[in-house]
Amino acid sequence: MNVPFGDHLWPLVNRGSALHVSMYRRSGGRIGGRIFLFAKAKIALVEHVGAKSGVHRTMPLIYIPDGDDIVIVASKGGFPQHPAWFHNLRANPDTWVQVGAERRPVHARVATDAERARLWPRAVSDYRSFADYQRRTPRVIPMVILEPRAG
Repeated sequence: MNVPFGDHLWPLVNRGSALHVSMYRRSGGRIGGRIFLFAKAKIALVEHVGAKSGVHRTMPLIYIPDGDDIVIVASKGGFPQHPAWFHNLRANPDTWVQVGAERRPVHARVATDAERARLWPRAVSDYRSFADYQRRTPRVIPMVILEPRAG
């Protein structure tokens, strides 16, 4: 069986994500809160529950604030399929997000076409690679809105 190179990369990304989550949590977001020290792109920790496994996981993801909402991008680096966390949030939309030291309850939903049209340029402005990722894949990269909910 011929496995694409990118499929071998994801286990390494996942291990790096676990270290990122640990440092972010311990520092209240002071370490790991940005992609690069001076970049606009900010990182939030998004919790999700496996749609099939029921396993609780946390991913560090780039986000853009939109009023009281947090917006994340299901890019998976331009791979042809959506990231697992996207499927998990669709199956289990009530979850938690940590921004800096603040952990808050949220409800996840996929942005409408109109919302995506408004938010996509902001996401690309903060992290230009999103535009490259969209060019690499035939799928429309979804944006997920994490709306505040009562805890």
